[in-house]
Amino acid sequence: MIGDPPPASAFTAAERRLLRRLRTPTAVQDFLNALPYNTEPPPDPATLRSFRGVVRHRTANCIEAALTAAVVLEQHGYPPIVMSLESVDELDHVLFVYRARGRWGAVARSRDPGLHGRRPVFRSLRALALTYFDPYIDPTGCIKAYGSIDLRVLGDYDWRLSERNVWKVERMLFEIPHRPIRSSPARVAQLRARYVAYRKAHEGRKPIYYDRSSWTRIPREFLSIAHRS
Repeated sequence: MIGDPPPASAFTAAERRLLRRLRTPTAVQDFLNALPYNTEPPPDPATLRSFRGVVRHRTANCIEAALTAAVVLEQHGYPPIVMSLESVDELDHVLFVYRARGRWGAVARSRDPGLHGRRPVFRSLRALALTYFDPYIDPTGCIKAYGSIDLRVLGDYDWRLSERNVWKVERMLFEIPHRPIRSSPARVAQLRARYVAYRKAHEGRKPIYYDRSSWTRIPREFLSIAHRS
């Protein structure tokens, strides 16, 4: 069927070894946490690499990480579903979402500590999306909507193993329906003021003072003694 996962023979030997090792969302999250974030620094062009490109370059941005998680976990029976979080400043976030025992969780990579994975404890995608609201607040960012899509709708478009950038995925995410998340301007202002004050007081470090009870492990660079204050 068009859109089905590729057979093992489509992967390189190195990719197959990785697929065998990363059998769970937790394992994939730990793998992504260990990768340097793909900041696409100028003059290098922007990228949207497939799983194959991420394995080759050993770095990933948020959407590349979501695609990597989708490809790996699809091989272990998880549908390749991703969630798009729209921000008022147009700096959106993408994560892989999955269900375990009827509850939703997420795998993600970000430059911000609070935008990584979530344990599968949420009854709905909306409840999952809401856990990203507070950590999304910075001087310009604030979630305004969320949407999800099964990447198999792309049919025979090779978003999994392409040697080229897969910009069609990004264009599709811009076009899918998103459900609004409304918030109090006063609350957003309060969260933003706290964020700005923290970074000013802690030499630009990003805070992790949020409720982290549903978070999965985050990259080590966010867990210095200074970040725990």
